Amino acid sequence: MLIDTHTHLYSEEFDTDRDEMIQRAKDVGIGKFYIPAIDSSYTERMLDLEKKYPQEMRLMMGLHPTYVQPETYEFELEHVRNWLDKRSFSAVGEIGIDLYWDKTTLGIQQIAFKKQIGWAKEKGLPIVIHCRESFDEIFEVLEEEKDEKLYGIFHCFTGTKEQAERAIGFNMKLGIGGVVTFKNGKIDQFLNEIPLEHIVLETDSPYLAPVPFRGKRNESSHLHNVVQKLSEIYGLSEKEIAQSTSQNALSVFAD
Repeated sequence: MLIDTHTHLYSEEFDTDRDEMIQRAKDVGIGKFYIPAIDSSYTERMLDLEKKYPQEMRLMMGLHPTYVQPETYEFELEHVRNWLDKRSFSAVGEIGIDLYWDKTTLGIQQIAFKKQIGWAKEKGLPIVIHCRESFDEIFEVLEEEKDEKLYGIFHCFTGTKEQAERAIGFNMKLGIGGVVTFKNGKIDQFLNEIPLEHIVLETDSPYLAPVPFRGKRNESSHLHNVVQKLSEIYGLSEKEIAQSTSQNALSVFAD
């Protein structure tokens, strides 16, 4: 079984063929899909997806850093807290810091990140980190929060070998997706030096499609292309890559 640890299957980009797209993923062996939250406007879509595919879908709850805005972030955090108290989730995510789109919200992004890490620890849940042009800022927060209750996944890891090792030091797995197939992705140059036990697979659908689909809509079935690339990098069979990374994912998520 393959596991897609990060896929936005509720996205509007799948509204015309969602069921067919999910079937394609199941046909290539994907048995579980972990669904990250963005903000309150997508909660009902996530719940609908889970209702239709209760065996395969696993939901997260959290506030995505690019949706941390001065006018709404307190309401959005309250929404996250209410849902975490209402029912079980697989993780608190995706959360973190994004300085690619807007550096002016760094202060409130840090507040939201820390608050949600606290909730994850309280609930005994992993965190799923969104980190874009913000490794130093993310590591600063993780340094403050580091303890035996802190664990999770660095979603869409695109850093250096040193940053990879530091992330692992915070009890984080590295989420590897389509970027590993890019010629300018760079992580393929050192990934074989990172033990496979620290790697989980993801697509981030509908974003970041792997080669040969780069630039097009991504979907979970394309996880197979990521497996092929990791097979080359690690010199292991695709079956071994699938088994190890799925085991790693299940060590993070309780379900």
